[in-house]
Amino acid sequence: MRVLLVEDDPMIGESLAQSLRAAAYAVDWVQDGQAAQLALSTQTYGLMLLDLGLPKVDGMEILRSVRARDDAVPVLVITARDTVEDRISGLDHGADDYVLKPFEMSELLARMRAVIRRKGGASGPLFTNGHMTLDPVSKEVIVEGSRTILSAKEFALLHALMVRPGAILSRAELEDRLYGWNQEVESNAVEFLIHAIRKKLGSDSIKNVRGMGWMVSKKL
Repeated sequence: MRVLLVEDDPMIGESLAQSLRAAAYAVDWVQDGQAAQLALSTQTYGLMLLDLGLPKVDGMEILRSVRARDDAVPVLVITARDTVEDRISGLDHGADDYVLKPFEMSELLARMRAVIRRKGGASGPLFTNGHMTLDPVSKEVIVEGSRTILSAKEFALLHALMVRPGAILSRAELEDRLYGWNQEVESNAVEFLIHAIRKKLGSDSIKNVRGMGWMVSKKL
């Protein structure tokens, strides 16, 4: 999943970006409000982590403008503004959750997963197509009781497909979910990852739809 990180503090931003990438998220990091607005106008994101005290354009204004144009991107506010009024204002203007600095990375990741589940209409923490079950916490896939651990990129690709079993994603769509800015994409990266996943989970785990892309079948 591709995440927009909006954080002006270089040390916090760099630490968050590294931790998010280690957790299998593709990350685009911007450090001011204008850059955030530009990114949102040119790219689709699965989630935005938004600081409020930003240069050029305040984070609350970004939040208001996102919701004013009916952009449903999940927004998790990360800020040091700790008054009750600030939290109420953020939630009332469309934030999906509000995390106060300083925070533990494990809590932030858990809150991100919860927001993503709610936005996707899922009630439980696992993704399943009726045959495979994907655990976002352990990065494991469960097939007939057997657990297999995936690499970060393997997990990210399978997660993109498991969010909507039966939906076909093209190479470009998968690359968009796997890689952020400044990350070089090799021409056969998607095929290489799919081959690695099939080797671990079986040749039928991911199906190729000729001329269109890949999918995981929805089992009844």
